[in-house]
Amino acid sequence: MIHTTNSIRVRYGETDPMKYVYYGNYAEYFEVARVELFRKLGMSYDEIEKKGIFLPVSEYKIKYLKPALYDQLLEIHTYIRKIPGVKIEFDYEIYNQDKIKITEASTTLFFLDAETNKIVRCPDFLLDLIKENWKE
Repeated sequence: MIHTTNSIRVRYGETDPMKYVYYGNYAEYFEVARVELFRKLGMSYDEIEKKGIFLPVSEYKIKYLKPALYDQLLEIHTYIRKIPGVKIEFDYEIYNQDKIKITEASTTLFFLDAETNKIVRCPDFLLDLIKENWKE
């Protein structure tokens, strides 16, 4: 398993009139968390794309336990729980500044060869980084 934690402060423009985070903004929070996870593994998302691999999202699930509110500092825990094959799965937990879990989610992305537009297995350069950072 690989785990990282990132913090995001809820901006006013991300909220609805009740000052709850608008549901569509959670996908962006998770994208930020994934990008930072790759960076902590040792490779930026930009570098992955420059090596000819795209990672489109094929599935997104979310469960809202409590609302995230304007100006709260959110802590996003991101997990890779399985070694990837042709897809990579991420799990997320969001905690508010009181350390209360407010959201659970998951995304599934697949590896796409940018040149051929075909699904491929996780490239070795990325698989090696994941395995180097794997903790049981």
